[in-house]
Amino acid sequence: MACMKLGSKTDAFQRKGQAWFYTTGLPSDIIVEVGDMSFHLHRFPLLSRSGVMERLIAEANEEGEGGCVINLPDVPGGAKTFELVAKFCYGVKIELTAANVVHLRCAAEHLKMNEEYGEGNLVSQTELFLNQVVLESWKDSLRALQGCDSVLSHAEELSITARLIKSLAAKASTDPNLIGWPVVEYGRPLQSPGGSVLWNGISTGAKLNTVSSDWWYEDVSNLSLPLYKRLISAMESHGIKEEIIVGSLTAYAKKYLPGLNRRQSTGDSSSRLGSVSSGAILSEEDQKLLLEELDHLLPMQKGLVPTNILFGLLRTAMILRASPTCISNLEQRIGMQLHQATLEDLLMPNFSYTMETLYNVECVQRILLHFLAMDQVTGGGSPGSGDDGQLLGSPSLTPMTMVAKLIDGYLAEVAPDINLKLPKFKSLAAAVPDYARLLDDGLYRAIDIYLKSHPWLADPDKEDICRLIDCQKLSLEACTHAAQNERLPLRIIVQVLFFEQLQLRTSIASSFLVSDNFDGSRQLTSGLLTSNEGGWNTAVRENQVLKVGMDSMRMRVSELEKECSNMRQEIAKLSMVKGTSTWENISKKLGFKVKSQMCSAQDGTISKQKLENEKVISTAKDKQGKLKKK
Repeated sequence: MACMKLGSKTDAFQRKGQAWFYTTGLPSDIIVEVGDMSFHLHRFPLLSRSGVMERLIAEANEEGEGGCVINLPDVPGGAKTFELVAKFCYGVKIELTAANVVHLRCAAEHLKMNEEYGEGNLVSQTELFLNQVVLESWKDSLRALQGCDSVLSHAEELSITARLIKSLAAKASTDPNLIGWPVVEYGRPLQSPGGSVLWNGISTGAKLNTVSSDWWYEDVSNLSLPLYKRLISAMESHGIKEEIIVGSLTAYAKKYLPGLNRRQSTGDSSSRLGSVSSGAILSEEDQKLLLEELDHLLPMQKGLVPTNILFGLLRTAMILRASPTCISNLEQRIGMQLHQATLEDLLMPNFSYTMETLYNVECVQRILLHFLAMDQVTGGGSPGSGDDGQLLGSPSLTPMTMVAKLIDGYLAEVAPDINLKLPKFKSLAAAVPDYARLLDDGLYRAIDIYLKSHPWLADPDKEDICRLIDCQKLSLEACTHAAQNERLPLRIIVQVLFFEQLQLRTSIASSFLVSDNFDGSRQLTSGLLTSNEGGWNTAVRENQVLKVGMDSMRMRVSELEKECSNMRQEIAKLSMVKGTSTWENISKKLGFKVKSQMCSAQDGTISKQKLENEKVISTAKDKQGKLKKK
């Protein structure tokens, strides 16, 4: 830290308890009281440098004779600063530094220590040091600005605060590689052909080090909130990019809000933001004030603030009982970029006094609604493309699809909570548009967990929540699980079986179609392989795999034909013994109408109706076995 030495005499001041004495020369004839400290001094050195002291000493002489006592309660900087002022008046050696120059400048102005009361007085000396030394250095300007806190009103009157902030903003907006180098020409330091820095044309051997744009984050985080806000506003007016400003705000929040560091990911630990040391411990009220001020400073723009930081701010705002406006703004910012969130981010505990649920489901639903509203405004909700024009078939999913998957995972996590009411669960699940889910497997899993954790639900409630599932969008594994799931209503199981058979029929029809075209395409493929052998090898292997699958499907169809033939024979025998009424009774018990044409013998392959009613016939076969035993 730069300094400037004033005075030439040796220090003859001595402190005894709460009093200072000048031990050289005549006994003191004046006592100056500053706060709880008293200074035993002499009249002449003080009145020869200060207009205020001259006036107060004259007034004291008019009131009485002998030694006088002068009270100075409003000296900027208090007793510590007046000690330096007194030493300056006596010509004792003192040092002007960035840490004390603001206090001394304000005290000199307050005591009228200008050129009228002596050449090279304290006002001119402090101004010279401020303009030529402090304002030219980043570190000194920052240290001087920190000193403005305790004398802010005096510093404002002298425009010291504004000058320091302007200097810091200008330096932060400059290329960081230019700061501190000795020779600068046309905005760039002179370099030798080898890249080393030149000093008056001579290579110093020092190499230029590249500095990142966040080099000043930790420095300015030591400022108080009012001064920090003014500095940030000045930096914005100097054209510093918004993402750099947001980075500084994030670093400032991490330093003074302990809640942001508790869930900090390991990936950030090596970054500049993560290296910011813990700041002073603030009270909850101060933290709340800081959080609400940061909410005003943060831009309402998508993607500037990391999503995990926003969730941390929101979680802290709920703990500190911040204003509803602050919480709503944070939820809206998160909603703009919800597709960047993780499941861990969404699992925010419920900090309400009622403790109705373990997690704050209402907050997540509000965030989802903000995302849907933003998606509707930007037109990103179409099922064909994403924000960047990416198709659903591309490797990167659209934001809407990512959010749907995220919400389904969140529903599965909160479903075991026995206090989670059905309307709240259903409302969040239904808020996701149908087109956003490519598959309903995640939703089915969440509903199944909810039904398992809430076995007391009535059948109508179960059917109501299961209507959210689109059985046509369940994978084969999900269909298999649902068909055997005793927790699901019977109506849903029947729908799952129906669509499963429909998928099977479509697969068989596709297999036969591929089989008919396979032989013809094989000759064409062999001809093309000679011209482009490498490109078609993969296609041939895929066709061979498909042919194997087709053969296995044909074997399965043949087995179904045999089983159907045996079924018809058993039905015929049963009809001869007990008449046709027996079959009608079986049909009524099963609740299905089986057409007589199913029992007619047909040559060739199995018909479409046989495949669709395969499970019905199997059930009928079991019933017939029971009748035979009777």
